[in-house]
Amino acid sequence: MPFQLNPYRDASRWDLRDMLEVRAFLRTLPGYAPTPLHELTGLSRALGLGSLYIKDESARFGLEAFKGVGAVWAMSRLFASGARPKMVSSATDGNWGRSLAWAAGRLGISAVIYVPSHTVPARIEAIEREGATVRRVQGTYDDAVRQCAHDSASEGWQPVSDTSYEGYTEIPSWVMDGYDAIFQEADEQLHVRGLPAPNVVLIQGGCGGLLGAATRHFRSQGEPCYLVSVEPVEADCLLASCRAPGGARTASSGRLETVMAGLNCGEVSLVAWPDIRRGVDLFLSIEDEDAARAMRRLARPTPPDPVIVAGESGAAGLAGLLALFHAPHLTHLRTQIPLGRGSRVMVLNTEGATDPAGYERLVGVRPPTP
Repeated sequence: MPFQLNPYRDASRWDLRDMLEVRAFLRTLPGYAPTPLHELTGLSRALGLGSLYIKDESARFGLEAFKGVGAVWAMSRLFASGARPKMVSSATDGNWGRSLAWAAGRLGISAVIYVPSHTVPARIEAIEREGATVRRVQGTYDDAVRQCAHDSASEGWQPVSDTSYEGYTEIPSWVMDGYDAIFQEADEQLHVRGLPAPNVVLIQGGCGGLLGAATRHFRSQGEPCYLVSVEPVEADCLLASCRAPGGARTASSGRLETVMAGLNCGEVSLVAWPDIRRGVDLFLSIEDEDAARAMRRLARPTPPDPVIVAGESGAAGLAGLLALFHAPHLTHLRTQIPLGRGSRVMVLNTEGATDPAGYERLVGVRPPTP
């Protein structure tokens, strides 16, 4: 499990960001409700932590993943700008494409979604159930991004992506703003229950959209918070970028083969990286088995913790936390973070069992029908 402490970390407090507009918009949507925030008291005691929170995004808008808040906010901003596209397009490993198809369908807009060749049938079928056309691309997620951009320019489609690249940054920034609602909800849920805010947060990496949103959110809060990025060893573009000279965006040298499909990104989002480079404390990469172990831990919890169904990418944040306790070469990091009786840790379950067959293979039980 490679890691890198961030030498570019800016310790100053960032300007407070007012994103209440996003929550106000979401409250107008049919079917909107804050996702659960659970206290894992059994696991926190077992690890010797003060508290452990998990924000469970597995039922967000019935889409089994967190990305709906980013997709629906970006589409609303697109309409507010005066755009009325007949077709939107994007690339995905599954969850983003389904969420965009759902958000576009609410507005009567068609969607074409590009997926890499390794995408499992269950995720493709979920996208198609939302009314989108799916196109397979030979290669990786990043190849699908490039093909989508090329075809969209040729066909006059409007790309709506959660990653960004040269010449395309505004809409992905809107998507990140939408993700901020997840952390606003968590703040409110903790406040209502009289619980203290987290001082350690582990967030899934991927192309960086969610991590960038988390960085913006927690760096503009009053209390100090240690942020950890977690991504697959074989798709470690964030870790590679932090290690590059000057912290320049750098593609992963991994094989881009991992069960954590939602994090299988070889390139960092252009708009997300500056905030991530400035605000994340520790970059950590994990093996597939680490994610599977965390999935099983959530499926068979330490009492009195609830059973939580987490997909491979969904469990990655918890997997990073468990690695910090159990991997011998990482134990010294626990004093630097720090992780102990005074720690209030938060992780996200970013997806449910979006690949039911894969979940059953890794966890040993069939996931419940969503």
